[in-house]
Amino acid sequence: MGFVVMQDVLKRYGTKITVNHLNLTIEQGEIFGLLGPNGAGKSTLIKMMSGLLPIDRGEIRVGGVSVAERPLAVKRKIGLVPQELAIYEMLTARENVHFFGKLYGLRGKQLMQRVDEALEFVGLTDRQNEKPAAFSGGMKRRLNIACAIMHRPEFIIMDEPTVGIDPQSRNHILQSVRQLNEMGSTIIYTSHYMEEVEAIGTRVGIIDHGELIACGTKDELLQELGGEEKLSFSVQEMNEEAAEELRRHPGLKMMQIEERSIEITLKAADSVLQDIMFILAKHQVRVQSFTRTEPNLESLFLTLTGRTLRD
Repeated sequence: MGFVVMQDVLKRYGTKITVNHLNLTIEQGEIFGLLGPNGAGKSTLIKMMSGLLPIDRGEIRVGGVSVAERPLAVKRKIGLVPQELAIYEMLTARENVHFFGKLYGLRGKQLMQRVDEALEFVGLTDRQNEKPAAFSGGMKRRLNIACAIMHRPEFIIMDEPTVGIDPQSRNHILQSVRQLNEMGSTIIYTSHYMEEVEAIGTRVGIIDHGELIACGTKDELLQELGGEEKLSFSVQEMNEEAAEELRRHPGLKMMQIEERSIEITLKAADSVLQDIMFILAKHQVRVQSFTRTEPNLESLFLTLTGRTLRD
């Protein structure tokens, strides 16, 4: 049985279903990347997992404990890093971490030790007596993490922890996620930066319209769902005969042809690349350069959820 188990989870707002009979199991020790477009149901699911929102139907268990039946016991297991900063700018960095430690029931020498550890972990020891009003966005995000992890939670939910920060802070946070995982925490990580989830996630789940539409390792998803590849050719001069024969090729999914360039989208480049080169050579189209973009998590995500903007 998994560490986090969601069975037939349903959540409605009036007549609108935001989480639709969702089933998902996350194993202990995973870094699970949770992806979905705006309005997919990610935030609602996170609130239900952390006991901040009641479940209309179904069950969520964390470490074998039901969120509905024993919400306080589950909350003690969880460290929540919310997308919106949960820090107090009138308090110093140390006072912020100290405050959250007391909320989790820590006292005395143990509390002081945990505050020191958390501040050191996020690299804010030398700024601990300053108020976060003077901090950069990245430093505030790191303080947000310190407040969430100082009680050494078994389960950490990180909701968009790198939004709007500099590359150095983003790199520091990603390293921190790996370290927390190595220290024994199971982690759910949501982000709109696909490369982050690719870099740290052991498995990925994609939800849309409140439903889990794909789940597995990156390699499993790309193999099972047929991630698209892109071929880009720069040519000396294209001609209509070559273009027409390419359009008739059954292996090409999408193609855009200009006078000096060809952009092709297909499912398996290896099987048709030789055909494409043969057609171009046959019609005396000289290729000047060629690039191949292999499928990645972002292309898979867009294939599954669509390419139109959502607000």
